[in-house]
Amino acid sequence: MTSQTAATGKGYRGLVLAMLLLVYTFNFLDRQILGILATPIKDDLGLTDAEFGAVGGLAFAILYSVLGVPLALLADRTSRSWVITGALTVWSGFTALCGFASGFWHLFLFRLGVGIGEAGGVAPSYALIADYFPLEKRARALAIYSLGIPIGLALGTLLGAYIASSVDWRVAFLTVGIAGIVIAPIFRLVVKDVPRGVAAGGPPLAPVSRVFPMLARKKSFWLMAFAAGFSSLCGYGLALWTPSVLMRSFGFDLITTGQFMGSLLLIGGTAGVFAGGWFADKLGHADHRWYAWLPAIAWLITAPTFAAGLSTSILPLAWVLLLVPNGLNILWLGPVTTAVQNLVPPHMRATASGSFLMINNLIGLGVGPWLMGAVSDGLKESYGIESLRYAAIGCLSFYLLAAVLMFIAARFLRAEWWHEDAA
Repeated sequence: MTSQTAATGKGYRGLVLAMLLLVYTFNFLDRQILGILATPIKDDLGLTDAEFGAVGGLAFAILYSVLGVPLALLADRTSRSWVITGALTVWSGFTALCGFASGFWHLFLFRLGVGIGEAGGVAPSYALIADYFPLEKRARALAIYSLGIPIGLALGTLLGAYIASSVDWRVAFLTVGIAGIVIAPIFRLVVKDVPRGVAAGGPPLAPVSRVFPMLARKKSFWLMAFAAGFSSLCGYGLALWTPSVLMRSFGFDLITTGQFMGSLLLIGGTAGVFAGGWFADKLGHADHRWYAWLPAIAWLITAPTFAAGLSTSILPLAWVLLLVPNGLNILWLGPVTTAVQNLVPPHMRATASGSFLMINNLIGLGVGPWLMGAVSDGLKESYGIESLRYAAIGCLSFYLLAAVLMFIAARFLRAEWWHEDAA
């Protein structure tokens, strides 16, 4: 793939990355809009914290995690750009349908549909970036793509707050859903696949029966996947519930919450994601263990700074303290996704990414939002409106577990790295 990548024009390569970033922004915009709308949705539909946590996490994660692997395999064997286009259309359509929900099960099923669509977006995008960008630039390219997370989270928070305050929470879902459907055909017209397998003079595309055994033998894959999963347990839980913590514990209204959260996610998140990719390219090229060391160090700092920011009652101090972990908690995206891409040959990349994302999301999305909501419900009798704040703080211990696993993964990474000049 290296020769093909070198032959790809830099201008077009940048355009492909920009389009992938736009689609990924919609991916997380559709997710985060649910978090900022938690209070009006719960009031309108009469949901408990645990029920809303299930809608925000479990409903999304069930098919999102499971379908990620077969859709990634489909992308490896057919067209990555077509799979991404179809995924964007499906998840945007179900996002719009969320605006018509009349109860828990309606909203649960519509979020299930959003998860089905988003299952086909990320792994093929990782693989497409790896096709277009050489190894020495890959972590930065993946980090730029991953900027869709903080940008999407920030836009989802701000747009959701303003639209819900001006009109209605249902209109917020309809607006972002329709916008995603409009973007889908434009993406397909712009983004083309890089030839792979026999058509590119390389090996035939690998069946899934070859990809899984190769990954299963690599200790670094399992350790990185579970480490990222425990980190995402906290990250997805906090993304869904922090707006509610601000409203309950700090007395914010919807607009103030959107502004507070949006600024944290946009400033801290973009800095953290880009820094992760930049440092990974600088340090990881010489020693592959840095792809694991960087996120481990970041998570060790994330846990106490998040706890301090959620505990203080001084708003300016809370903003400063929360800015740090909002950057460090997602610093792992560039380094770890690059490492996973380089545990297998190029024709296995999307399937390898899908396998990694399945583990990460089953733990992170499937458990995190529901766990924080369930713990909050359990603490309400003792702590009242502060129960959600203490539930969030208690779950931060999973960042420390993630750091330990990632430090262990670093021990195996150099030996298990797949080199692009390998036969």
